[in-house]
Amino acid sequence: MRVALPLHGPLSVLPLGLLLGLLLGLLLPACRVPSAPEPAQPPNIVLILADDLGYGDLGCYGQTKILTPHLDALAATGVRWTQAYSAAPVCAPSRCAILTGRHMGHAAIRDNHELKPEGQQALPGGEITLAELLKTRGYATAGVGKWGLGPPGSEGDPLRQGFDHFYGYWCQRHAHSHYPTYLYDDGRRVELPGNDPKATASAQYAPDLFLERAVRFLDEVKDQPFFLYYATTVPHVALQVPEDSLAEYRGRFDDQPYDGKQGYIPHPTPRAAYAAMITRLDRDVGRLREELGRRGMLENTLIVFTSDNGPTWAGGVDQRFFASAGGLRGQKNQLYEGGVRVPLILNWPARLTTAGTCTQPVAGWDLFPTLAQAASVPSIPVHDGQDLLGACDAKAERELYFEHATGGWQALRMGDWKALRRNAIRDPAAPVELYNLAEDPAESHDRAAEQPELVQRALARFASRTGALLPQWDFPAPAR
Repeated sequence: MRVALPLHGPLSVLPLGLLLGLLLGLLLPACRVPSAPEPAQPPNIVLILADDLGYGDLGCYGQTKILTPHLDALAATGVRWTQAYSAAPVCAPSRCAILTGRHMGHAAIRDNHELKPEGQQALPGGEITLAELLKTRGYATAGVGKWGLGPPGSEGDPLRQGFDHFYGYWCQRHAHSHYPTYLYDDGRRVELPGNDPKATASAQYAPDLFLERAVRFLDEVKDQPFFLYYATTVPHVALQVPEDSLAEYRGRFDDQPYDGKQGYIPHPTPRAAYAAMITRLDRDVGRLREELGRRGMLENTLIVFTSDNGPTWAGGVDQRFFASAGGLRGQKNQLYEGGVRVPLILNWPARLTTAGTCTQPVAGWDLFPTLAQAASVPSIPVHDGQDLLGACDAKAERELYFEHATGGWQALRMGDWKALRRNAIRDPAAPVELYNLAEDPAESHDRAAEQPELVQRALARFASRTGALLPQWDFPAPAR
């Protein structure tokens, strides 16, 4: 589906980052996938999940201040989605949806539920994850980065959820420093000497260790197809980045020191640090592709790049300065577009032979069936997703459901329309906001009073889509 975008009317007042992103969709051809026969051997799969990266933080989505040449190249030779959503506006439920294919009305993990002393609510052992599915097709599986779906020794342990190996942080709170004193390596705690978690730069940068471990995994798999879940912690705060990356941006911006409020460490040049973290992530993606190429693996490797939710406002991040939400309303923790619309790029040289841009609305839970079908998994469990490799040619209007217990948010995408309500757990009569995203992507004009039929349709869906897996987070039936 292509949309004609005149440079007058509503677009004339859009922020530059959003406007550039929309124009890029016109410059690239509409995607038609698949565009080549399936390779004889199942593809290798690399799923790269950024942490708190906004829709507008990459050059290929309109960013003008931060350099991301490798990700821009990935998009230029692959397929880039302009209306892709994370399943939730925070970490754990978004990751759960990717790995299990369930939206927030059905997912086992629906919020960041913290446990002491370390970890989050465990993904139940009965859930079938993407890693478990791929193992039925003979895949070697590994995860690096941030887990956040269960504490050590729980049923949510990645080694009990289909991963042969996992290296990184088990706990999201622990991941608030990129210079941790320890990480986990296949369940074993490994100390990192010399690290100061409260320093702006220290000895061993965790994202560098993730890349090192990912490359080691490539050497181990040899002729076996593999699934690499690369869940980096960048650019989530704290603002920490090695000096060689920070130097590239120091002095570029009018940068005022961040004082360390909101529970994160201070930084003398927070804007430079944020930009440097994203450019270093981009460099890591480039190096990972280079390592795949050196081993002759790149041609038949399906690379997916996306983010777990929209940009943060905390820890010194100036997302307004960078237009990190791409001119969209909202941010992390909210179900306005800025909190859940994210970059999504697929690149698979052996099959996606025509680059393009797809404007169909899709969501994080679509990755589960997409990757399973790409690997020709014969039996895929019940899920809420659809295969992204056919999504660009889809004609039927699709509904996408979202919720976030913190703040009582619910949202429903219905074609071009989006219904949203806040504080719905405390107030069953919480009003519905309604936006036409084709005309008003920044959600500035509430149309609920003009479209009572759509409001009633949304209320009915809000009532029917909530499940009972986690009663403490259930939404009461909305008053109608």
